[in-house]
Amino acid sequence: MLKQKILVIGAALLLSGNIAKAQSTVWLDQLDLSVATQGHGKPGINTSVDGKPLTIAGEVFKRGFGTHAESSILIKLNGKVKNFSALVGIDDEIKGQNPAAEFEIYGDNKKLWSSGVMKLGDKAKPVNISLQGVNQLELVVTDGGNGPYYDHANWVNAKFETADGAKLVTFNPIASEPYILTPKPGPKPKINSATVYGVRPGSPFLFRVAASGERPMTFSAKNLPQGLTIDAQTGIITGNINTKGTYEVVLSAKNAKGSVSKKLKIESGDKIALTPTMGWNSWNAFGHEVSADKVKRAADALVKSGLVNHGWNYINIDDSWQFNRDGKDPSYQGKMRDENGYILTNSKFPDMKGLTDYFHSLGLKAGIYSSPGPWTCGGCAGSYGYEKQDAESYAKWGFDYLKYDWCSYGGVLDGLPYNDANKVSSLNFSGGGDLDKGVKPFKLMGDLLKNQPRDIVYNLCQYGMGDVWKWGDNANAESWRTTNDITDTWASVKNIALAQDKAAPYAKPGNWNDPDMLVVGVVGWGNPHQSKLKPDEQYLHISLWSIFSAPLLIGCDLEKLDDFTLNLLTNDEVIAVNQDALGKQGVVKQSIGEFRIYVKDLEDGSKAVAFANFGREKVNMSYKDFKQLGISGKQTVRDLWRQKDIAKINTSNQSLALDIPAHGVAYYKFISTK
Repeated sequence: MLKQKILVIGAALLLSGNIAKAQSTVWLDQLDLSVATQGHGKPGINTSVDGKPLTIAGEVFKRGFGTHAESSILIKLNGKVKNFSALVGIDDEIKGQNPAAEFEIYGDNKKLWSSGVMKLGDKAKPVNISLQGVNQLELVVTDGGNGPYYDHANWVNAKFETADGAKLVTFNPIASEPYILTPKPGPKPKINSATVYGVRPGSPFLFRVAASGERPMTFSAKNLPQGLTIDAQTGIITGNINTKGTYEVVLSAKNAKGSVSKKLKIESGDKIALTPTMGWNSWNAFGHEVSADKVKRAADALVKSGLVNHGWNYINIDDSWQFNRDGKDPSYQGKMRDENGYILTNSKFPDMKGLTDYFHSLGLKAGIYSSPGPWTCGGCAGSYGYEKQDAESYAKWGFDYLKYDWCSYGGVLDGLPYNDANKVSSLNFSGGGDLDKGVKPFKLMGDLLKNQPRDIVYNLCQYGMGDVWKWGDNANAESWRTTNDITDTWASVKNIALAQDKAAPYAKPGNWNDPDMLVVGVVGWGNPHQSKLKPDEQYLHISLWSIFSAPLLIGCDLEKLDDFTLNLLTNDEVIAVNQDALGKQGVVKQSIGEFRIYVKDLEDGSKAVAFANFGREKVNMSYKDFKQLGISGKQTVRDLWRQKDIAKINTSNQSLALDIPAHGVAYYKFISTK
């Protein structure tokens, strides 16, 4: 009996030794972390986002992954990993700020663990989970609810216990090949301009007829009001209308393949931006590296690429055209303002008037950026105390658009006088939710802009604080940000999209909810890269911004447009839904789990419907609950991306087949038929 026990114990020890030999440790930092998606900066390998030692609540760690919310990295495990363990927390390098983030782990698209919201100073939180049978792991960091600002997040001492010889591979979530749905425009002329345009009496009028088709092409316009003329070669309408009124104009375009006409209603009155703004903004492509040369080349690219023929017509200069208090580049040095308080440009923008004149000569409009605080978000000179001079400068220079960013105004509300402006943080969002305090600085600039001798579309960039959609119109604004900054991550796009319905009742011609810029193409100044959204996610992104009646501002490098991105941005039927003259914002009419169905009423009585799949699994169903969508009777169903009719159904007794990939969309127009 004793001999048998010894044999059993020996066998157990031998088995234990074999298991030990069959296991190995793989550290997260040994994998390729460059494929991670994140809201800012580059993935840190054994360093923080800023390249410093990984530090959480005063404790320094040698190994780990430093990232920034919103963040995701995917790892193929193939069922050969037994366990994952790590410590997580916010990096100390952003002391003085107010970051918040949540760490999440998904196995085969199912949530396995969450840290809960973590803040600066919280002790590193341990995670230790079994991964038996899991084929794909996703490590996620989401915003903790106060915006993705300074959310420097660390996975430290992160390691996998694997079967012997197991190979773990990180992979890029956009590995699926881009696919083009929209047919190229034909050679015949097609006018793609919006059907309505607003101008205030006496303001300079500038409207470029957007038309696709072979060049050369000639243009004409019947019933133009007195004071306006059209250039037959370019289709650019200029001049002035001095009286209020509604003018029914007929635009025409002609080339060797044929001719076409389209009605345009010109409203000369109190309202401008009767359809959402369409154009380009410099920040996501160039950030602080922006210059007059780069935005001029962007304007040229907007024309050369043909985007201008589909209605894209604003070139907006974001932050960093002025003095920067932290700028080491010699171009930032010099005076902020002249002896009369008028703001001065930095040396990268030597001739603002000449630059806007160039844009206008192309039929394009010009945008500029500032803050109601003493500093912009990037540490450049803001407008605080000099609002009148700045409004006058924008008009004198010839700008048509102002993005006005909250930034350091929170420091003003903290009681710091202007002579202590250097003590005001560039990013200080406190106080923006207080209605009276939040409205005051925006109303001040709005009144000044409205009194300028030219129309300047006014965009409030204050992240939805104080329910801006309820009072933005009273501040004389035409559009306003509803959420925090967007990044080219699925979590960011999803969270912003799902937050739009609450503001929808306030959207109308001249008043637009702004969910931030489009994150397609090559983005990421300082770290240029193709958008990290999957192709399916990009189709969903553009579809929803279309149905939201959102301002459409491209954020990518226009000189690096690939065929897929250009195709995304030149679908005239998708754009037409966004630019529809009725001006209603689409909203969710039905939710089925993470499947959302958005509906937008259109001027012609039809409805745009976006079947949006926010979930991690494919949606495959026969849909027949049309009453929930406000759709009845016989309908022709048109696929807007493919620009073709796909079905004729009687919604009272027939269904529509839906096959929508994870994070994908089906974007249709329902047209009532007899």
